[in-house]
Amino acid sequence: MDKTKRSAVIAGNWKMNMTPSQTGAFIKELAPKVAGLDGCKVVLCVPYVDIAAAVEAAKGTNIEIGAENVHWAEKGAYTGEISGAMLSECGVKYVIVGHSERRQYFGETDVTVNERVKAGLSNGLKVILCVGETLTEREQGVTYETVARQTKIALLGVSADELKNVIIAYEPVWAIGTGKTATAEQAEEVCAQIRGVIADIYCEACAEATTIQYGGSMNAKNAAELLSMKNIDGGLIGGASLKSDDFTVIVKAAQ
Repeated sequence: MDKTKRSAVIAGNWKMNMTPSQTGAFIKELAPKVAGLDGCKVVLCVPYVDIAAAVEAAKGTNIEIGAENVHWAEKGAYTGEISGAMLSECGVKYVIVGHSERRQYFGETDVTVNERVKAGLSNGLKVILCVGETLTEREQGVTYETVARQTKIALLGVSADELKNVIIAYEPVWAIGTGKTATAEQAEEVCAQIRGVIADIYCEACAEATTIQYGGSMNAKNAAELLSMKNIDGGLIGGASLKSDDFTVIVKAAQ
């Protein structure tokens, strides 16, 4: 990490876990453990039904709350969806867009990811944009082409000024929920390539200012090594974000 140029961000992605009551209890348990750890931003992205409880429990702490997805439309006949305006009014500061599970299970495409990115930004949210290759794509040697395409399409129509509110999360699909993790060198290589893509789209200074997380099974044991890499500025944490002790270890590793 190079904190002289960009912010470190450790964000938990709870996925479909925790009820509202469990959310409040968890944050009250976590808050004192990460209090005063100001070397990075601490974010919890929670299910929609947990947002109110999370925002309330996080008041007065250094924990910020995010959502796990956002719809591209401001309103309309989209049963079951949530708009950026709704999230913003609920007190959400961040939103995850384009997670591999959304792409794999719910038909998310590069184009709809782009629409969601712009919806989040237009409603004042900081967007955590996920990109990453499948195992087949890695084995076929097209990792760079895949993440470059996803990044370029997702940022289509996003200005350099808006880019300041975008975090890129590199999450190799083959390392999510599988127990497999890219080596620190593999993760660093792709994060550096993503930074290069941003430089090509915008400028070198824009790329250097962009926070790039690693999101493939970062945990308490491997966080320090991954976060020691020059181009890895934080983590998008899955399972470990549901355990306050493990999550605290990761936050401390980012200090």
